[in-house]
Amino acid sequence: LMCSCGSGGGLVQAGGSLRLACVASGRTLMSYYMGWFRQAQGKEREFVAAFSWSGGVTDYADSVKGRFTVYRDNAKNTLYLQLNSLKPEDTAVYHCAAAFMKSVVAVTKGDMDYWGKGTLVTVSS
Repeated sequence: LMCSCGSGGGLVQAGGSLRLACVASGRTLMSYYMGWFRQAQGKEREFVAAFSWSGGVTDYADSVKGRFTVYRDNAKNTLYLQLNSLKPEDTAVYHCAAAFMKSVVAVTKGDMDYWGKGTLVTVSS
């Protein structure tokens, strides 16, 4: 599996939206669970969302529920994170990761096998 997540970030005003992309490839994509994480400057990394490539099962951190949505485009081997109603506290470097044959629970705990590059999201007030 390979993952590239260096696109989609940018500067937006509070209340605005962005879409982040993670391009994945591999022989056994259906065996992977994907996750989105973020890390603000000077802060610890935190879980944002989890996704099962095969079943589309999702889970979200309480801080983003109702505002962020994760989905896939199989034709492009791409996993997206749609960020709506952005707040200044959402400012962070966002990155995706993959876990081989684990679970959504494992993803929420940050138990990942592969980490992609991050993309910076900055929300102004």
